[in-house]
Amino acid sequence: MIFTDTHTHLYSSQFQDDRVETIQRAIDAGVSRFFIPSIDSTYTQKMYDLEALFPDNIFLMMGLHPCYVKENYLEELAHVEAEFVKRKFYAVGEIGVDLFWDKTFLKEQQHAFQQQIQLAKKQGLAINIHCRDAFDETFEVLEGEKSNDLFGIFHCFTGDFTQAERAISLGLKLGIGGVATFKNGKIDQFLKDIDLKHIVLETDSPYLAPNPHRGKRNESSYTVLVAQKLAEIYNLPIEEIARITTENSKDIFGI
Repeated sequence: MIFTDTHTHLYSSQFQDDRVETIQRAIDAGVSRFFIPSIDSTYTQKMYDLEALFPDNIFLMMGLHPCYVKENYLEELAHVEAEFVKRKFYAVGEIGVDLFWDKTFLKEQQHAFQQQIQLAKKQGLAINIHCRDAFDETFEVLEGEKSNDLFGIFHCFTGDFTQAERAISLGLKLGIGGVATFKNGKIDQFLKDIDLKHIVLETDSPYLAPNPHRGKRNESSYTVLVAQKLAEIYNLPIEEIARITTENSKDIFGI
């Protein structure tokens, strides 16, 4: 039984004291595939160092996170493109729009998002989307780039059923993590109406730990807790959840 964590920030400073132990704990729990999103250029070497620790289990993305789109975002986009010249990545991400903290750079965020979608198409790769308090602004860009070669994951999906259907219609799978276990998370109320072929598992660790660890540091071994919740929702054995969601991740990332 193989679980796949399609979104985990294992290079985070929150793991600096027990990074190897945390990854090994996840592997021992059956989580053996970790997909690592990029933030900005200051995290690139940390990602490479992480990959060197577990080269058979760590798979890197490259992109500019919307919260890090500032005055120098064109330089950051140039860094992203330069890294793609150097080596292989498995997706462009995490990219998108975030208006939770600051709306100052909305247009720049949307431009960076569009540019990176086009980079993904050029590379034949998936996108990994970050969206917070910005569904309309995110879908505006996605609709403009809608095509047969647009595909990927709507990371940490927290929208409603209509938004879920819209994302799926654009070629995206839904990244489901700890929010599905929250009493007020709401997505558990309609997930049963979404075919499991559109779902992948994630943690977004160290953030958004599932119950019973909510409020504490999240880690990739908790992917199993998310799978257990989905097993309840879909009334399926957890082995089936692991199998189907891992196959879905293979469709997205190509491995």
